[in-house]
Amino acid sequence: MKPARSKTPAREPINQLKGSNVISKDPVQVYCRLRPMHSPSDVSCMKVVNDTKVIISSPESAINFRTMTNKEIHTTFSRVFTHDIKQREIFKVVAFPLVENLIHRRNGLLFTYGVTGSGKTYTMTGKPQDAGIIPRCLDVIFNTIASYQTKKFVFKPNKLNGFDVQSKGDVMERNELYPNIQRIGRLGKLRKVDSDGDPIVNHGCNESLTILVKPDHVYSVFITYVEIYNNNVYDLLDEEDIRSKTLQVREDGNKNMYVHAVTEVEVRSAEEAFELFQRGQRKRRIGHTALNPESSRSHSIFTIRLVQAPLDSKGEYVTQDKQDLCISQLSLVDLAGSERTNRTKNTGQRLQEAGKINNSLMTLRSCLEILRENQSQGTNKMVPYRESKLTLLFKNYFDGEGQVRVIVCANPRADDYDETIQVMKFAEITQEVQTPMRSNAIKLDLGFTPGRRQPNKLFKEARSKFEREGRPEVANLDIDLGLVYSLSGPFPQLKNITPDSNQIHTLMQFLEQRISKRDIIREQIQKKEDEFRKRLVMMEKEIIHLKTESATVKAAYSQEKEKNFQLNRRINDVEGQNNKISFDLNTAEEMIRDLKQKLRNRNLALNQRSIDVQKAKQKYNTKIQAETDKMNKELDLKERQMREQFNNQMKGKDERLRLIKQILEDNGIKTNAISSKDQIAESAKIISLDKNSRISRKDRLPVSNPRYRRSQSADRWIDHRPETLVPIGTVLQPRMQRRRSITRLTSPKEITEGASRYALIAQEHDTDGELETKIYKADILPTSGGGAQVVFNDMECLKQTSPKARKRTGPWEEKDVDEVNVSSETKRLRV
Repeated sequence: MKPARSKTPAREPINQLKGSNVISKDPVQVYCRLRPMHSPSDVSCMKVVNDTKVIISSPESAINFRTMTNKEIHTTFSRVFTHDIKQREIFKVVAFPLVENLIHRRNGLLFTYGVTGSGKTYTMTGKPQDAGIIPRCLDVIFNTIASYQTKKFVFKPNKLNGFDVQSKGDVMERNELYPNIQRIGRLGKLRKVDSDGDPIVNHGCNESLTILVKPDHVYSVFITYVEIYNNNVYDLLDEEDIRSKTLQVREDGNKNMYVHAVTEVEVRSAEEAFELFQRGQRKRRIGHTALNPESSRSHSIFTIRLVQAPLDSKGEYVTQDKQDLCISQLSLVDLAGSERTNRTKNTGQRLQEAGKINNSLMTLRSCLEILRENQSQGTNKMVPYRESKLTLLFKNYFDGEGQVRVIVCANPRADDYDETIQVMKFAEITQEVQTPMRSNAIKLDLGFTPGRRQPNKLFKEARSKFEREGRPEVANLDIDLGLVYSLSGPFPQLKNITPDSNQIHTLMQFLEQRISKRDIIREQIQKKEDEFRKRLVMMEKEIIHLKTESATVKAAYSQEKEKNFQLNRRINDVEGQNNKISFDLNTAEEMIRDLKQKLRNRNLALNQRSIDVQKAKQKYNTKIQAETDKMNKELDLKERQMREQFNNQMKGKDERLRLIKQILEDNGIKTNAISSKDQIAESAKIISLDKNSRISRKDRLPVSNPRYRRSQSADRWIDHRPETLVPIGTVLQPRMQRRRSITRLTSPKEITEGASRYALIAQEHDTDGELETKIYKADILPTSGGGAQVVFNDMECLKQTSPKARKRTGPWEEKDVDEVNVSSETKRLRV
């Protein structure tokens, strides 16, 4: 049932093209291809009268056989192909003109229509040994633009049905980032396996035809492959699951319909493009029906987009202006088969698929009927393109954006008569539709010299040859390539010329191009001649001026030459002196290197000696510590022996005090006010830490300045406290605000660096076993040799006694020490 269109609002005809570029109307050309019978016993209902006419006879098994008034139907096509016609012949007649239009910047649409199992997919794809239309189209395209292709990534899709021109730097960067992109090229003849494990059909070159192109243009090929399943668009080249993502059909800025966000791949060879087509073909939805075990359940659209742009004035790089690009496309469509459910026995999902297929085909038929009615009767009815995604994508082609051709595939069996009649009615309607033809509105010639690409190539080859020969002065010459020109390529081959042949039209186009190029070259030669004459006049004036300057320069040159002679003599004398100084300097540097080597050796020896001494000290200290721990453990057990040892020690101390007193009296120091215990501190008042300082053996006086005094506020103390001290537990402590505490004295530098005062704390037991703490204080004085001396000048004694302890008195105590019985007392001696 046809949809009602009486209520369709009137509007301006959509097939009315704007501008004056509409030159004529081109009817849709419909071709018929008959497939062979399944078996010899099948009865045919179709008879081929000639190359353009078919007679269809209704069999007795037809549905309306008894009510038919006309038992035979005569149908005329642009060309009828019987089952014995080869694929190559069909391609040359039907698809090759569309490929020519693609090269010449005009769009094209070719789709196959027919019932299920009539040979639509075979016509488009073919078999490995007999390729169909799609692989042959790819062969012709790449045979034509083989030597005119751009580098990869020069043209970049902008996701809005257009392209951007990449700069030279961006192209090199992307080629470096993606160096291992798969390029099949001539390796496509090898047998490969895809990701699913299925072997990829090998594709060899099936077509050797070429098309005449402009040599000053560059080309790049992009392909897309989508399917329309249940009125939803899916991307067959997407690596992800195509069922999870549906695409939308949108309109770009030029009112052209396109599939938004579709995967568009740039291909460099026919093998690479055909491999992508096969991978998409494996993702296409097919199903088993009663009429065809591998029936296509979707419409597939394989689109080839050709981007071409002119080269710059030197014929080397693509012009960067986006307005100079020309994009043409060829859509090759394999429609799903129309079918009746009572014959296919479809149920469930297959029944739903068949309904969607029949609805989309019915919408296509309705659009063609309204187009025919608007063109024949002058009505303005709206064409329902938007009722189906299929017709929405075809909208631009029927509005004049390209040439449309249809291949109707038919099965001549009598059993398929009812479906074949519907196909023939569709063909009849389609043939009566006319599409407007537009002239080429985009002019890619920018006024540059024709044939500039080949001279630039020859010039670059000559320059590289000079560079290899070691002649850079010739290789760097800047030559004007405008004088090297070419009208065009060789004349097209003319065979079997007839008045209606397309070869005459091709020859006319070729001659028109030559004439236009010749006029351009003449204008450029005239301009260059005028420029050359002007340059000659300027050069003559410059020569006269240069001759005058040359005479002046020669006189100045003779004077400068004499000066240079005198300067050269002085330079020779200075160079002789420099050579002598350089010799002395080298000798001194050698001596310095020898001395530095000796110094390094000596430092290494000293360091090694220091390390050995340090190891010996460490070993000795470890041994002393072990002995000290052992003695501390035995103290409690040997208390009586210790008391006797203390008595003996006191006797020894008295003897030493007597000797120290005698030494001090010999040196003239008064000792009347010094007690016997204070003489111990006095005997050790001078200790020299400087290895360069010495004390005279005669007078034993220090070499430091005795009058040297420092500010007390700047005093820094060295607090020397051995680790074996017993805590005294009292507040009577010496006052040292700025001090640095040490437990062991390993080097004199620990006392002399950054300090001015020194304090040494020592503890011992008296004869009664009470604890006695002594603090020996000293000044650190600089010596005349650059070192320092430690001069003891004060001593504090802190003695702790127990109130309950038994007091001992003796005659020696009354003579030497004046003690006061308190819990703690401090004695100080000032020197």
